[in-house]
Amino acid sequence: MLEKSDVPQGTLALMVLRTLDILEPQHGWGIARRIEQVSGDLLAVNQGTLYPLLLKLEHEGSIASEWGISENNCRARFYRLTRFGRRQLQVETFEWEQTTAIIARFFKVKAEDLT
Repeated sequence: MLEKSDVPQGTLALMVLRTLDILEPQHGWGIARRIEQVSGDLLAVNQGTLYPLLLKLEHEGSIASEWGISENNCRARFYRLTRFGRRQLQVETFEWEQTTAIIARFFKVKAEDLT
């Protein structure tokens, strides 16, 4: 059985934006839990990384937040994607797909392909 690992560096923002694109509004713990669920519980979202990222995304205008009541009757800040955030998600998704396609080529190449 595979162990949980931290979210790969540089990918958390993309996962947060995509999560909010599908399931908004969502509070921080809910975002973290959805990312973990979608990964098949193979990724662990560090709260100490998530909340500063949410502040950064809000500051740059990719997400907006407002206070609300969570499913367990606690006050929580709920986040949603902005129009700018949706455009940002499209750009970052395209860049991610290009990057992964390039990396995939390295796993398909054979020694004779390089001579």
